Amino acid sequence: MARVLAFSSQVVRGHVGLSAIVPALQRLGHEVWPLPSIILSNHPGHPHAAGMRVETAVLEEVVDALDRNGWLGEVDAVITGYLPSAEHARLAAVVIRRLRTDRKIKYLCDPVLGDEPKGLYIEAAAAAAIRDELVPLADIITPNRFELTWLSDTPIESDEELRNAARGLAPATVLVTSARRKGPMLENLLIDEKGIKFCEVPYRASVPHGTGDLFSALVLGHHLNGATEASAMAAAAAGVEQVILASAGRDELALVASQEAWVAAKPLEVSRWDAE
Repeated sequence: MARVLAFSSQVVRGHVGLSAIVPALQRLGHEVWPLPSIILSNHPGHPHAAGMRVETAVLEEVVDALDRNGWLGEVDAVITGYLPSAEHARLAAVVIRRLRTDRKIKYLCDPVLGDEPKGLYIEAAAAAAIRDELVPLADIITPNRFELTWLSDTPIESDEELRNAARGLAPATVLVTSARRKGPMLENLLIDEKGIKFCEVPYRASVPHGTGDLFSALVLGHHLNGATEASAMAAAAAGVEQVILASAGRDELALVASQEAWVAAKPLEVSRWDAE
């Protein structure tokens, strides 16, 4: 069991942000310490939403209290997701550096910046802080194709540009979700110093919100349980696929109802990428 500090959004209804990260990691056997960057009634993609950002001063006090109680040193890993401001990103970076002063911790950065065709859906300053402050600290980064384009400041119109953009974020392992569409399938790519690997999932025009949060949490959870990054990608992709299948006709992920299926899901096949 690992202890994971999770810094992302929190919703009352649905399974996005911490509401996906926490149950996923817990179901894989890890203890999760949630640190909400923003509290919302639901994902803002619904007609109505209400909530507020959690001030970074409050979050600093929470972290300091954990430290004064002698607990902060128990953290084994950190995952960050939706961070609505540059101040939230900088706080996360401060906490990660603080944790690493006397030991190694695993850090997965899910750079929740935006998607195609909408583009950025956080402040440009927040996106820049994630790029400049958090990406350099990460062991694993899980951008989608748009986020990789933004982080690398590289238009991606070819396989070679995709590969080079990911490698530009080294030394982290970069796991690009929905990286390439091949007919009815989508490829998730994993790029590290050993090369490029991929696994395929069915393309769908739309799925409920939260699949990216769930995928990143499952990658970290499986990796903390001993899986390689590539094996963790394959297991996470298989788990998300089971949740999507169980969520047909729903406006949110059926994460709890399908937990037995996604925990037991057989990892997808991992192949070498033909661009290598």
